Formats: sequence, C-alpha cells, structure tokens
Amino acid sequence: MNGPPPTVRPATASDIPALVDLAAATFPLACPPTTTREAMDAHIAAKLNADVIGGWVSSPIHSVVVADAVVAGTLDGYALATYGPCGDPEAAVALDRVGVASDPVHELSKIYVCAEAQGNGLAGALMEAAVAATREAHGPGPVWLGTNDANLRAQAFYRRHGFTQVGTRTFVVGGSRESDVVMLRRD
Repeated sequence: MNGPPPTVRPATASDIPALVDLAAATFPLACPPTTTREAMDAHIAAKLNADVIGGWVSSPIHSVVVADAVVAGTLDGYALATYGPCGDPEAAVALDRVGVASDPVHELSKIYVCAEAQGNGLAGALMEAAVAATREAHGPGPVWLGTNDANLRAQAFYRRHGFTQVGTRTFVVGGSRESDVVMLRRD
C-alpha cells in the first residue's frame, strides 16, 4: 500500500459487517502453521461473528477502533482493547507475579491489519488508538496482551511499542490448545 495510512477512528454499529469480514480474513494470518483450517474456521464462527463483534462495539468496557479502507464499506484493520478483570487465569498469575493488579486491567485483545495494508504504520496507529481509548474511558494503567509464541513478527512489533514478556499462557483456537506469550506495557 502506498501513501499515508487510512484514518483510524472508533468503530460504529454500521462497521459490524465489514469487521466480521475483516476478522475472518485476518485471524488466520496470526495463527501458527500447526493450526488447522478447521480450528481457525471454528474459532472465527464462535468468537468473531456479528453478535460477538456487535457486543464489543456497543460495550462500555470494550474499545474498538478501525481503519477505513479506500474501498467503501471495507476496513483495512481493527484493534480491540478491554478493561476489567483479567479473564485469563494464567495471564493473571503472570501479571500478579510482576506486581500488576489483574483486576481491573487494560488488555490489548486484538489487533489485525489486512495483508495489503501492512507495512505503513497502520498496526501501530491502531494499537495506540485502542490503548488511548481504553485509558480515556477507564483511566491510566498498564496494558497486557497475549500472542502466539511462534508469532515472532508480532512479538517484535510489540517490543518496539514498549511491551516486554512477563509470562506464558495457553489459548484455545477452535478446540486446539496453543501456547502464547504474555506481554506487558507499563506506561
């Protein structure tokens, strides 16, 4: 993609169909090669459908930001940050071990950019916008995330943005257990 990155803005209810399409297209990009297509499809159907995504967009504890694409009705990327009790027991242990309260806490839950829009700073802009939105709504504090331990590209991206690894956890994708690293940014 040439030129400046698309505009990053809060998601609205009218974005839900495009968010569903984008989530289905981008989730497999972050999966390790051992994840089966069936597991990815099951995860997408259960966790990235219109009801789930619509719930995020309308929820006061979720901050969803999107990047508009050049093609009307499509999106180039999205990010989701949440605030509340850490919903992952393994991540909560890792956070507690480094002195970060896990109830409540900010989580960068999702950040995805379509393949065609990668490489122009859009992921960083989405991440910062999602973190800013959750902090604006709920106050300052550290942000944690989990990413697949085999996804070295994502881990390097997060390190460039101030995250450090503080632990590990398991994550279920379509019934398959995957290993994640837990990363934290304290600023």
